[in-house]
Amino acid sequence: MQYMFLLYSAPEAEPVYGTPEFQAMMADFAAFSAKAQADGVLRGGEGLQGIETATSIKLRGGKVETMDGPFAETREHLGGYYVLDVPDLDTALRYAAQMPVAAFGTVEVRPLLNYDPTDA
Repeated sequence: MQYMFLLYSAPEAEPVYGTPEFQAMMADFAAFSAKAQADGVLRGGEGLQGIETATSIKLRGGKVETMDGPFAETREHLGGYYVLDVPDLDTALRYAAQMPVAAFGTVEVRPLLNYDPTDA
C-alpha cells in the first residue's frame, strides 16, 4: 500500500538555513531517502518552496478566485512530502518516525486511494 508522508514544521522550530544544524538535518534527510530507496519502498518525494510562494484558488459561482499563500493559516507549514510503498500502517509509522522533521515538527501519514478495483 502506498502512503503519503506530509512533513509539517513551524519555521521557528527548524534549523536555520546555512547553519551546521541545517546541514546535519539535510544529511539526515539524504540518509533517510537513501535507506528508503535501498529498501525498495521509495516512490517519490520532494521539499516545497516556502509558503510565500503559494497561490490558492477557489471556484465559486463560476468565477475563479485566487489568493496568495496557503489555503489554511496554521502554525506549522507543509514543507515537503514522501510517498512510500509499504505493507501496512505499522510499517509506514516506523518509517515516519525515522524522518528528521519528526523531531521538531509533525509527519502526517495518509494512505493513497487506489482507484483500481482489480488491485485489492
